[in-house]
Amino acid sequence: MTRREILQTSLAGLAALPVASQVAGAAEPRKPNVIVIITDDQGSVDAGCYGAKDLATPNLDALAGRGVRFTQFYSAAPVCSPSRAALLTGRYPLHAGIVGNAASQRGANGGLPPQESTMPALFKAAGYATAHIGKWHLGYTPQTMPNARGFDYSFGHMGGCIDSWSHFFYWSGPNVHDLYRNGKEIYASGHFFADMMVEEAGKFITENRERPFFMYFAINEPHYPYQPDDKWREHFKDLPYPRNLYAAFMATLDERIGQLLKKLDDQGLRDNTIILFQSDHGHSTEERAHFGGGSAGPYRGAKFSLFEGGIRVPGIISWPGHLPEGQVRTQLVHSCDWLPTLAELCGIKPPDGLDGTSMMPVIKSADAPTTHGVVHWQVDSGKNAQWAVRDGDWKLIGNAWDTSATDKKQERIERFLCNLRDDIGEKKNLAADKPEIVARLTKLHEEWAARP
Repeated sequence: MTRREILQTSLAGLAALPVASQVAGAAEPRKPNVIVIITDDQGSVDAGCYGAKDLATPNLDALAGRGVRFTQFYSAAPVCSPSRAALLTGRYPLHAGIVGNAASQRGANGGLPPQESTMPALFKAAGYATAHIGKWHLGYTPQTMPNARGFDYSFGHMGGCIDSWSHFFYWSGPNVHDLYRNGKEIYASGHFFADMMVEEAGKFITENRERPFFMYFAINEPHYPYQPDDKWREHFKDLPYPRNLYAAFMATLDERIGQLLKKLDDQGLRDNTIILFQSDHGHSTEERAHFGGGSAGPYRGAKFSLFEGGIRVPGIISWPGHLPEGQVRTQLVHSCDWLPTLAELCGIKPPDGLDGTSMMPVIKSADAPTTHGVVHWQVDSGKNAQWAVRDGDWKLIGNAWDTSATDKKQERIERFLCNLRDDIGEKKNLAADKPEIVARLTKLHEEWAARP
């Protein structure tokens, strides 16, 4: 039997064991590559495959066409750092030790604690080459930067955002230049950052084409500042402001994802590469984002909010020839689920203490139940921390904050209760009408928050 036949046999049928399984008496086949793509401040429905009619996202749509798209995919937080921490550790941000944004100033404290086990460290220990390309925002000290967290190679910016051309962080003084390769500051003024990301990713793919690799491709778009290609700015000039700027930047983003995937195709690696995609959280309505541009569709809230528009985001997994293609799943899944899912697919033992569960039953079948019972969120700490619990269709938010509107300051709502089956837009607060449910869900939150 040829090596190709062995590989095909080991993967036959969706119920088969993952690619790392062996045929009796045969050598272990090569483990699949993994690329994790995470976008920044992309709205809940902002892709053609999620229903957007005024955007140009053919590459994201094609990725969904060659994979499984989730309609109840949840980020672990509505802000950047804790969301990314959950993806990379498989643990709720509260358990991973980071419930707010990390520092964006060199040497400042704050970030993912060094003792937390990470996805790249897991893959590195399994023999993978590992790379971080793009945004980090999980620590700006030597012990918290990417090369200390399991990445063999790192290229990108350490703080929350940069100007794509100067590579400076301008948003909380002092202004600071923020571009690094393997922990060493580099300078490339005048080079568009997303283009540099694709170039760096392409080099890493080419250099490691003969061995399994893990790449974390954390593109800094469509986060402000909106800096789209001129051709896309012209293409969308007739859309209302600021949707026109956001749409142009989304098209700029989508084109770079297409270029990344072409790098895989050029090396003949697409069919042996698992690709994950998600936004870190909902779209921004900050002044620096022109008070919006993105869309949460039918959902309430945006970035910073635990209403659905802040945490329900696009999520896709694709592995052509090995996982279902062109399929939609409506079950609840969570960004903490990526790590155990990848571990199962790649035949790697996951670390203990995960909050996520493997998505494989849901990926294989639209009829499988969700692997989650109660799901939790918390942003920041202290008595005014915003938190949420979802148990079935019931969702309770503590210190709820609606960031949808940009024309006035929004007041915090002490308790907001809704049934998502009946009220997907979270329009009516049932807290006063259902005190017993409020009490039950509040207790679930308090018990969860007290656990290490």
